[in-house]
Amino acid sequence: MRLTRRELLHTGLLGGLALTLAGRLAVPPAAPGFAANLADRQLLAALARGMLGPLPASAPLPVVDNVLTAIAGLPLALQAELRQLFDLLHNPLARRLLAGVAVPWPDASDEQVRAFLQRWRHSRFSLPRSGYQALHSLLYAGWYGDAASWPGIDYRLPAMMKGLL
Repeated sequence: MRLTRRELLHTGLLGGLALTLAGRLAVPPAAPGFAANLADRQLLAALARGMLGPLPASAPLPVVDNVLTAIAGLPLALQAELRQLFDLLHNPLARRLLAGVAVPWPDASDEQVRAFLQRWRHSRFSLPRSGYQALHSLLYAGWYGDAASWPGIDYRLPAMMKGLL
């Protein structure tokens, strides 16, 4: 797809405005790294419902905890970038304008969350697509990294690995 000069200028102006807005609205982290709070957990739970579908109530998997564990293992620079993404998605104005979700994340329906994720996944701009890919990778790692999810996909740990875990 080729952008016209007008579209390129428009994209640059909107991107600059979004970054300026995000910079002014984001709260700098108190310490290096990603210190999760209740709002982060609620956001991850909503995103997990939207991306993974309804999680089985009979055998709830600690997807949110697994994602936070995965984030803690990332380099500090990546943790800082994720903190900025989460802070942006927590901001009511940014959540409405950039995510298209008018209600707080715990109140968002699965359809609203799925629509947001699909908009970012198929965006013509690379920044939302990158945000989607980061969230997708973290949530699926949190889901499939847990041995409790393996029977659902008929995965069996190789015999040589059983002694290591």
